[in-house]
Amino acid sequence: MAFYQATILNMSYYKQVLAKLPLDSLANISFFLSMPLVVFCVNFIVLSLLINKWLVKIVASALILISSICSYFMFKFGVMIDRSMLQNILETNSAESSSLITFELFNYILLLGILPAVLIILVKIKTVKIDLYFIFKQVIIVLITFLLVGLIVLVFYESYATFMRNNNKIIKYLLPSNYISAIYKQYQFEKYKNQPFLTIGNDAYRSNTDLHSINNKTVVVLIVGETARSQNFALNGYSKDTNPFLTKRNDIISFKNVSSCGTYTAFSIPCMFSNMTRKNYDESLAPRQENVLDILNKVKINVDWLDNNTGCKGVCARVQNNNITKKYLASNSQLCQDGICYDEVLINELANKLNDIDEDSLIILHMLGSHGPNYYQRYPARFKQFIPTCDTNQINNCDLVSLVNTYDNTIVYTDFIINQTIELLQKKQFNSMVIYLSDHGESLGENGLYLHSFPYSIAPEQQTLVPFIMWISNPYANLNNINIQCVKQHSKQVLFSHDNLFHTLLSIFDVQTKEYNSSLDILNDCKITR
Repeated sequence: MAFYQATILNMSYYKQVLAKLPLDSLANISFFLSMPLVVFCVNFIVLSLLINKWLVKIVASALILISSICSYFMFKFGVMIDRSMLQNILETNSAESSSLITFELFNYILLLGILPAVLIILVKIKTVKIDLYFIFKQVIIVLITFLLVGLIVLVFYESYATFMRNNNKIIKYLLPSNYISAIYKQYQFEKYKNQPFLTIGNDAYRSNTDLHSINNKTVVVLIVGETARSQNFALNGYSKDTNPFLTKRNDIISFKNVSSCGTYTAFSIPCMFSNMTRKNYDESLAPRQENVLDILNKVKINVDWLDNNTGCKGVCARVQNNNITKKYLASNSQLCQDGICYDEVLINELANKLNDIDEDSLIILHMLGSHGPNYYQRYPARFKQFIPTCDTNQINNCDLVSLVNTYDNTIVYTDFIINQTIELLQKKQFNSMVIYLSDHGESLGENGLYLHSFPYSIAPEQQTLVPFIMWISNPYANLNNINIQCVKQHSKQVLFSHDNLFHTLLSIFDVQTKEYNSSLDILNDCKITR
């Protein structure tokens, strides 16, 4: 069991090591060969402590099954296994998770997990008397193994210290320590959820009441994108026409350099709506503290979250929120298939909402967007602009051109959704704005990486640079003294991030509170003083 864990099941780990460690010298070759020996010894020590034959069978079988699943995703998609990945698993839904279940995955688990686990269960272990001699023998075996590990570390100490310091995240590929550590950290994270809930912005008020009469309704639609990366937007210089609708408009502001707070939804969504910046973001504090939606709600701004994704991750818990996907699936809508719905369902719901607006409102549309690996299921057939496409969830088997084409088609569809939103608001007599901001980006095979959720410190920019688009109606700009040309200029020159959303939303609705930071308000420098 220890040998199997140290070799076959950890092929992904050694693959990552070889990408960082050139085997160009005897010292490097020896150092590399010492790694599986250390992994073997550690596994052997742990299993040797399980002196009950049924306990060792159960633990060994469970470790093999879990490791085989993790090994598949690490080997095929290059993903790391850590607490953030575990949280993704815990917070996903059946439609999203089913897209990752393939025949290839089943074969992988069968061959590397189920069959070895069955063999372990079938092995006959001779019953022995657990006496002082047996325990003494086990202790001696464990001590000898410890000494072997110590000797290896002593000989290769400098190599291990240097390599692990320069590649400190690579340990997240090592089975089974990576997912055992992830489970423990998730347990620690869950403990903090039971602490007292904190309120913020209790001093909030709207400073200019003359702007907020019934004849001057402010309606803002915030579209929260999913897995959209900035570099694939034609608005940001991409060579392919992925924005056929928005590039024809002259009233679109696209911010070129915007970084996300995290690399996965469950982290980014709470972060982008919180009053914390990415640098000081406390993931355990965010679920038990109010956010910008709560503050807006306190000053009588109608806040409504419409969801076509896997939920708002607690952000919308205290405001109006509706799961649009469930509604349309229940009605057997033609816009839905295989447990998911196209994002046009959000446009239908928005149209209905706008007909009943009687107060200042923020409406959030949470898109399914470009969520992988089933990119080909994220857009209707009429938006299949780029071909050939990768019409499978086994994206690692597709060539790069087909995979990128399929992803780009999702961006074309997103472009359509944004434009439809703008056109709906233009038909109404509101002081209106539309903001589009994605939660994180995506890797499409660059350097052997797919999907997202990499640790932020080493995540490629494809996962951290996100599109941020703004449309400001002339009535809103005139009423609030916004210089649109100034905003356009800033969009090209200034670095922005998810940190700006909290303060910009407060500014848009003219909300004053000590939580507001003008330096993080995108519009602040472009307000005309009269």
